[in-house]
Amino acid sequence: SGVAWNESHHCRLLAGLVPDQFQMCRRNLEVMHSIVRAARQTKSVCQKTFTDMRWNCSSIQRAPSFGPDLLKGTRESAFVYALAAAAVTHSIAQACTSGELPLCSCSSVPSEVPGPDFRWGGCGDNLRYGLQLGTAFADSPLKSSKLGTQALKAMNLHNNAVGRQVLSDSLDTKCKCHGVSGSCSVKTCWKGLPNLDEIASDLKSKYLAAIKVTHRLIGPRKQLIPKEMDVRPVKETDLVYLNNSPDYCTPNLHLGSLGTQDRQCNKTSVGSDSCNLMCCGRGYNAYTEEVVERCHCKYHWCCYVVCKKCRRKVERYVCK
Repeated sequence: SGVAWNESHHCRLLAGLVPDQFQMCRRNLEVMHSIVRAARQTKSVCQKTFTDMRWNCSSIQRAPSFGPDLLKGTRESAFVYALAAAAVTHSIAQACTSGELPLCSCSSVPSEVPGPDFRWGGCGDNLRYGLQLGTAFADSPLKSSKLGTQALKAMNLHNNAVGRQVLSDSLDTKCKCHGVSGSCSVKTCWKGLPNLDEIASDLKSKYLAAIKVTHRLIGPRKQLIPKEMDVRPVKETDLVYLNNSPDYCTPNLHLGSLGTQDRQCNKTSVGSDSCNLMCCGRGYNAYTEEVVERCHCKYHWCCYVVCKKCRRKVERYVCK
């Protein structure tokens, strides 16, 4: 992140680039800030999205050197690939809008007729340009790499496409009001993308409903089809995986599981962050922590707030 990205030799500083990505870096140096930002966002958003699960996306810390659980075609790797593909497209699309990139700007005016109460204007996120460069960058390792089986490449390419499809479907009309005292007599609207957190939340639902598949010859070419005969055919919006995940309960470096020992759990929850599920039935330890918070805040005319500091004790629960 500290690289200036103004000299082509800077591309050699990034570990893990395949030749096609390296060439893209040299030809589009100005895009690299967006790609680095997307990588950083993928890591933080993934960990935030899975903070309440046994797998808390800690495996992504070592990227691009993924651990075994992200190399073996698990549903966790399906989520990570989909989110990363969406993030790079999202980052480039919004960089166009903010004027960071010289070769693109706002998206073109939508073809749909505006409603009677608004007009098209503003600066829409350039999803088209984001998809063009984002797809080229995210998919090239899967098309040129000799590593991994054909099944794994097909799975990862499919999940990359799912991430981009979820992003494309999230493009929504956003508006700004004009008029006397914000009366909204005139509205200017454009097409914009939501935060990456929202995309991750949609992908998490798809992760929970992911379909286990096999790569089999159907007609003239191989396709990803459900492993179980009674499961519906795979759709373009389904995340797919090839192999079952470890249970993530106990440490197992061979499987890429770090275990849940010392993870914080929620004693009153009945969901995935509950002490029973998070701790895999091993039990938990309770401890008390003192937190300092702002309290008794008063607004002073004009224009500041004065608060006191209050201390309170909070019970925390940690897996054995």
